[in-house]
Amino acid sequence: MSVPKPVARFTVVTLGVSDIRRSIAFYDSLGFARKFRETGEQVAFFDTGATVLALYPWDKLAADAALPVQPQPAGFRGITLAWNCRSEGEVDEVLNFAVGRGATLQKAAHHTSYGGYSGYFTDPDGHPWEVVVAPGIEVGDDRRVHLQE
Repeated sequence: MSVPKPVARFTVVTLGVSDIRRSIAFYDSLGFARKFRETGEQVAFFDTGATVLALYPWDKLAADAALPVQPQPAGFRGITLAWNCRSEGEVDEVLNFAVGRGATLQKAAHHTSYGGYSGYFTDPDGHPWEVVVAPGIEVGDDRRVHLQE
């Protein structure tokens, strides 16, 4: 008897943060809807539409994953988050909006080599977010990303 293959799905991104109160305030100010508020400042969950963004203290996340707490990387960690948009104007609006709420502009919006328009901001812990409109990736009326076949 064969074991059924699990259905692949991406459900949660958990970010290790140095100051959970500050990070909760930042992501709340971006407009993500916080859920399960009864967790207080132990962990925070935000509804992002199709997945969940979770915030957890850096040291506790490292311990949970059985990884060393130190040294915390100061540079690029090999991952970016993305906020896909419907237009170049929306990219500019989102970048300005995030910076106005405490993000750092990492890279100004620009036309890309693949025909898109993209810029980057970093959150208070340095997690990079690409804000982008890209060919072949549509953002529907439901604000969800739809990929062409």
